[in-house]
Amino acid sequence: MTKPIYVLNGPNLNRLGMREPEIYGRATLAEIERMCRDAAGDHPIRFHQSNIEGEIVNWVHEAIDEGAGILINPAGLSFISIPVLDALKMFPGPIVELHISNIHRREEIYHRSLVSKVATGVIAGLGAEGYPLAIRWLMDQVDR
Repeated sequence: MTKPIYVLNGPNLNRLGMREPEIYGRATLAEIERMCRDAAGDHPIRFHQSNIEGEIVNWVHEAIDEGAGILINPAGLSFISIPVLDALKMFPGPIVELHISNIHRREEIYHRSLVSKVATGVIAGLGAEGYPLAIRWLMDQVDR
């Protein structure tokens, strides 16, 4: 059985499409999920979003046991969450950190992601289109 790719989305991403569309675009999280599933084809995806740090940590723990790769948009947790960082450090497979906006062109508070320290790769600033790119890359890595 093929292990799934986990797509984990952090706080406030459930508001995509309505939240600051000039920064995050107009795509909703449901549309992004469809983009990920389309990019994955038959490869299984576990797609989650939570505004609660502990739920994201639990999904990373689940991915440690059951997943092939992780695509994570930790949102605001990128810059403050030691628990998410520590959980990701235990994951043995590839991890892509994704940000819809280019965090390096934004206010300084967004410039230092803790997650970047453990991510295999980082995608920032490509909007919702970054998600299917990351899925395709992860599938290429886990199918080797």
